[in-house]
Amino acid sequence: MEITEKKPLRKMADAFKELSNTLNNNTQPNKELAVAPFSHACSLVSPLFGCLGIAFKFAEMDYVAKVRDLADASENIVTLNAMLDRDIEAKTVRRGGSHTRNLLRVKRGIDMVKMLFEQILATEGNSLRDPASKAYAHVFAPYHGWAIRKAVGAGMYALPTKAQLLKKLNEDECSAKVQMHNYVTSSAPVIAYIDNLFISRELGTDW
Repeated sequence: MEITEKKPLRKMADAFKELSNTLNNNTQPNKELAVAPFSHACSLVSPLFGCLGIAFKFAEMDYVAKVRDLADASENIVTLNAMLDRDIEAKTVRRGGSHTRNLLRVKRGIDMVKMLFEQILATEGNSLRDPASKAYAHVFAPYHGWAIRKAVGAGMYALPTKAQLLKKLNEDECSAKVQMHNYVTSSAPVIAYIDNLFISRELGTDW
C-alpha cells in the first residue's frame, strides 16, 4: 500500500481504468457512471497539476474546487445522468457553481491531462514546454481570456523538465510511459461518455 501511495500516476491510471471497465461492462443503451467513483478518480489527477508549477496553478485551484463539489454532490446524487437531469429540471445547467457546469470543467481537466500525456509520449527530449503548450492550446485556451492565456504562456517557461516531473511522480521513464499510456487509453471512453451526456441532452460542450 505504501508503494502505491507514492505513485500518483499509477493511482490515477488505475482509477480511470476502473471507470472505463464500468462503461465497457455496461451493455445497457443508457450507460450509468456513478458520481462517487468518478469524483474520486478525478481527485487523483489533482497532484499532477500541482507538479506542473505556476503555469497550471489556475487549473489546479479551479479543478480541485470543482471536483470537491462533485464529491459533495455524490452524497445525494448517485449517477452523472441523474445529476444533469436534476439541473435541467431546475433550469440551473449554465449557472455558475451548478454541478453540470462543474462537471464540464472537470472533464476539460482530465482531457487536458490526456492530451498532455499524448504529447509527452510523442515528443523526444526533456522539455515539457511544447507538449504542455499544445495541450493547453487545444483544451483550455479557447475558453480563457487574453490575460489568462498570457499568464499561462509566461508560466510555460517555469515548467519542470520531464525528468523533474517523473522524479516528483516517483516514476522512471519506462514506467511513466506505461502509466501515461494506460491513462490515455482509459480516460478516452470516460471523456467521450461525458461529452455524450451533454450532447444527447442538447446542452452542447462549448461554454
